[in-house]
Amino acid sequence: MSLSPLNRSVSVAPMLDWTDRHCRYFLRLISRHTVLYTEMVTTGAIIYGKGDYLGYNGEEHPVAVQLGGCDPEHMTRCAVKSQEYGYDEVNINVGCPSDRVKNGSFGACLMAQPQVVADCVKAMQAEVDIPVTVKCRIGIDDMDEYEDFSRFIDIVAGAGCDTFIVHARKAWLQGLSPKENRDIPPLNYARVYQLKAERPELNISINGGITTLEQTSAHLEKVDGVMIGREVYSNPYILADVDNRFYSDNRTTPSRAEIVGLMQAYIERQDAPYFKPWHAARHMLGLFQGQPGGRVWRRYISQHGTGKNPDPNLLTNALAAMQETAEKAIEYQSKDVG
Repeated sequence: MSLSPLNRSVSVAPMLDWTDRHCRYFLRLISRHTVLYTEMVTTGAIIYGKGDYLGYNGEEHPVAVQLGGCDPEHMTRCAVKSQEYGYDEVNINVGCPSDRVKNGSFGACLMAQPQVVADCVKAMQAEVDIPVTVKCRIGIDDMDEYEDFSRFIDIVAGAGCDTFIVHARKAWLQGLSPKENRDIPPLNYARVYQLKAERPELNISINGGITTLEQTSAHLEKVDGVMIGREVYSNPYILADVDNRFYSDNRTTPSRAEIVGLMQAYIERQDAPYFKPWHAARHMLGLFQGQPGGRVWRRYISQHGTGKNPDPNLLTNALAAMQETAEKAIEYQSKDVG
């Protein structure tokens, strides 16, 4: 059902301070097809910052960049640069409710300014060939009726945007913290379903509160794509069955242990002077979520991955510690049986 070359059946949400290039490389080892998004990058950082805010690993494709901004000229400059870097999509953040985003006049507050978003879309699409998409909420503050939501969509779609990723919660810009805005406003999946039913020509992905692939399958009966956020970060191996289940790719997913080896090699290849093993390992704390020894894995990485002298073989040693604990548990159990 996707209207662009990207198959967005499953994607991982852009998450500030979480979905950096190391996280995305790690997740790509688990799923070849899930669409990955950068953290939100502001236009100011890209245009005026001294760092390389658009750098990524070539293995991350399909990968999209999410931009935070509201000035059509600046958004266009950043979209052009993103295309030059080779990104597969550029996404406009119209959903983040944090104060620093609100104070910059972008993020969720732009739900009240659909023409500004439309102007950005039109300007960006005039200069790039990659898809320009929008990630938004179903409403903000007292602008939370379906009519408000559909008006926003119609104005932005009228400027040429055919792909929307919708977090199925409204955002309270007054009174709730960003963390509270991820949980307290109730989910309203029906509103997103209604949007797709009334505008079948649009590509609609749904986001918010999705924690299983069974839920993902159910949503895909109503919309074009499902974006999963925090569950992937806390339990990344949930992606292990995505390629087979949603992309008809029957390749064998690397085991957790194989991924540990691949990520240890990745860490050893890093040559940036500021890089530390923890920068990549911190994204892997949930790799053994629900598995025997998972607590040992997390504890070893946390204890030996930080500080002035982190373990250079952090991941392989963490795996060895976990396996040793499991072997001892089996030995004790066999003695008890004896």
